[in-house]
Amino acid sequence: MSDPAFFGYGSLVNLATHDYGDPRPAVLHGWRRVWRRTNLRKAAYLSVAPCARTSLHGVLAQVPGADWQALDQREAAYQRHDVSEAVHHDGPKAPTAVYQVKLIHVADAEDHPILLSYVDVVVQGYLRMHGHEGVAHFFDTTDGWDLPVLDDRAAPIYSRHQRLSAKERGLVDAHLAAVMQKAE
Repeated sequence: MSDPAFFGYGSLVNLATHDYGDPRPAVLHGWRRVWRRTNLRKAAYLSVAPCARTSLHGVLAQVPGADWQALDQREAAYQRHDVSEAVHHDGPKAPTAVYQVKLIHVADAEDHPILLSYVDVVVQGYLRMHGHEGVAHFFDTTDGWDLPVLDDRAAPIYSRHQRLSAKERGLVDAHLAAVMQKAE
C-alpha cells in the first residue's frame, strides 16, 4: 500500500514551503478556491469549497507513513477532507486529503485583507509547477478577490513568504489587477 497524500491548492503548491515527497501536478474535481476571513487572525486564509462545476490544478504529495501530525499542525486552521476519488494525477492511486478552513473559524469581518506576500507564494508555486496557464487558472478559479489586498512585500507578514523575481512580482501584480477590476 502506498503512503497517503494531500492535494495542495495554495501555498502547498510552492515546493519551497515544504519537503513532502513525490510532489506532482494534480487536478481536484468538484472544489473551488475561496478567500476566507476568520476569527484567528486579521488576514484572509485561502480555502476551498465544494463546487460541482470547478476543477482545481494543484499539487499532490505523499505523507510518509500516514504521519499527518506535522501537516495538520501547519494547517491547524483547516480540517482534512477525503478527496481520494476526486483527484487525478499520473502517479499511483492513494488515499488523498484536501484541507479546508474549519467552519467554526469563518468570520464576517471587515478588516481581514488578503496578504500580498501570501498571494506571491501561491503564484510562484503555480508558475513553477503549472506555468503561466496555471497562474491564470489560479486566479480564475478563486473567489473572494473583492477583499482588500494588503501590500506587505516590504515587511512580509505571511510566515512562508518567498523572495520573488521582478518578473514574478509583475506577473502577480498584473493578474491581481485584472481580477480586482472584475470584482468591482
